[in-house]
Amino acid sequence: MKNRLKVLRAERDWSQADLAERLEVSRQTVNSIETGKYDPSLPLAFRIGRLFGRPVEEIFIDGGDQ
Repeated sequence: MKNRLKVLRAERDWSQADLAERLEVSRQTVNSIETGKYDPSLPLAFRIGRLFGRPVEEIFIDGGDQ
């Protein structure tokens, strides 16, 4: 699944550690989500959406069967 997390984070000038602290996850989790190695749980995806004030569908893009 593709996502816009890195772009949204950069717009706020937040490091991965800054975002991780706000989401109460590890920096490694943020890195894994940004690089597409890990898809967040639904509760985490909603927390991300609330943090950035955007719907989940605007942050995470289904890549289909790629």
